[in-house]
Amino acid sequence: MNNTKNIVVLVSGGGTNLQALIDAQARGELGSGKITCVISSKANAYALTRAQNNGIKTRTLIRKDYNDIAEYSIAMRDALLEEKADIIVYAGFMTILDENVCDAFVNRMVNVHPALIPSFCGKGYYGLHVHEEALKKGVKVSGATVHFVTAECDAGPIILQKAVKVLDDDTPETLQKRIMEQAEWKILPQAVKLLCDEKIAVVDGKTYIK
Repeated sequence: MNNTKNIVVLVSGGGTNLQALIDAQARGELGSGKITCVISSKANAYALTRAQNNGIKTRTLIRKDYNDIAEYSIAMRDALLEEKADIIVYAGFMTILDENVCDAFVNRMVNVHPALIPSFCGKGYYGLHVHEEALKKGVKVSGATVHFVTAECDAGPIILQKAVKVLDDDTPETLQKRIMEQAEWKILPQAVKLLCDEKIAVVDGKTYIK
């Protein structure tokens, strides 16, 4: 009996988090999961090249080809169902999908956010903006959070978090790089493995790792 879980990764840009997942898979660190498809919201995303270089199927679903987020979300839901997605990973995916997708894949979609939620999260907090705000506030630690995706931005149950020290001379760029290397690229594959191996329970909006 084949218990392999199909992992579909959603991307919009360079795909560094996708690469972390591909590398983890190559090391046998995704448990019963296998990346079967990468779907990009932008036609020229370098993440698509990373997938193709590793023999992974790619699709594009261009956000601007759709009138609104509801229409786009329905198209994405249909694409995910076509790909028989068991687990969906946002890896630098820049579109907030609505309940048309989220309700179809409850507790099966995960995102990595470059801060310790509930700090520096929600609408508008993406990319370098997150690190700019963290440095403005003078926080001593930041980090990354892997959480389940819900229709509300960055509000789903938290799966894993990892703290990263903020240095006095940090710029948004140096902090971003350190959080990626020390936190995002480590906890995203770990969380995906836990999910694929059915080790996460969600009770009253909180996760418990079995």
